[in-house]
Amino acid sequence: MPGVDSFAVVTLLPVPLLLVAGVFGGLAAWAALVWIALCMFLLDEALKHPSPDAPEGSEFPAADALSTTLAVVHFVLLVLGVAAMSGHSMLEGPSWIAVWLAFGLFFGQVSNSNAHELIHRPDKRLFLLGKWVYISLLFGHHTSAHRLVHHRFVATPDDPNSAQLGEGFWSFAPRAWIGSFVGGYEMERNRFARLPAIDPKAPLSAQIKARIARLGPYPSYLLGGLWFAVLFGLLFGAEGVVAYILLCAYAQLQILLADYVQHYGLSRRRRGDGSFDPVDAHHSWDAPAPITSLWMLNAPRHSDHHAHPAREYPALRLGDLTEPQRPVLPRSLPAMAALALFPPLWRRVMDKRVKALQQDEPRGAEGASAR
Repeated sequence: MPGVDSFAVVTLLPVPLLLVAGVFGGLAAWAALVWIALCMFLLDEALKHPSPDAPEGSEFPAADALSTTLAVVHFVLLVLGVAAMSGHSMLEGPSWIAVWLAFGLFFGQVSNSNAHELIHRPDKRLFLLGKWVYISLLFGHHTSAHRLVHHRFVATPDDPNSAQLGEGFWSFAPRAWIGSFVGGYEMERNRFARLPAIDPKAPLSAQIKARIARLGPYPSYLLGGLWFAVLFGLLFGAEGVVAYILLCAYAQLQILLADYVQHYGLSRRRRGDGSFDPVDAHHSWDAPAPITSLWMLNAPRHSDHHAHPAREYPALRLGDLTEPQRPVLPRSLPAMAALALFPPLWRRVMDKRVKALQQDEPRGAEGASAR
């Protein structure tokens, strides 16, 4: 059973390389990229066996401290990455590409996994920290859409982030981005529409505060992202804004890839009354690879997260991977995300696995499909 120290070692190990890469470029930039994109994959392949599950009821008091540290590291690296890519460091030549890819992978795989962890925390301070990590990646709406749309409607046609069988990633990505933005906004609007009417006899300051609250979080998502763009423009000029957008775009690509891979082709069976089967371990693809699970704070143990959204990342469980009908990815989540960039190859590997689940599934109500 890995403790928080194991997560800290794997997630923080490339950070010194990224810092040196952002300042000097050169060999450090390529070394950081090779470590993130290749070496962890090779370690996963060599080790094979997943880390054992934490015993039920285990507590990890250091988990929040690591998440807070990773959030601080995220903001430091974001400033450094924009500075380097906009010409405000010693970075030169082709290592610019390595910095973009390495920093983008860190943001899209570690920062995303960490922010995802934080927005599920009941502590308001940790929640806000995760929210602002997403806002800094121009993806603030994910804070609402993930919790209010994805978790409620996962593996149904109402979830824009659940990819259908045969749907290629490049078709999925714009549908998921727009759908989650709109879906999250609608859920937030409905939540605030149910609030009691504002008391006209209340003090003016209280009325103003209540009206602002009724706007929901979307203004903070949009204005917060604009604030970051303006900040980088003031600090590093137009080149800084371009560099910032490029880093956010690559990080968002990684986030959308994770959503695409983790639910591809899986759907909950519709019951006779129109409702869907409850979410269980058959509605997410899990990846047991040990090193990249540490790297992504156990995000590849995705089915247990959907079953227990508030469970801390070190406590997420794989359970029995030999269970019939259990969707298990053939390689690590980052490796399968890379494969998803090439839809024909992706479908060759994954469609047969989805269809095998469909063939063995008990048929029930009309419209039943792969779980």
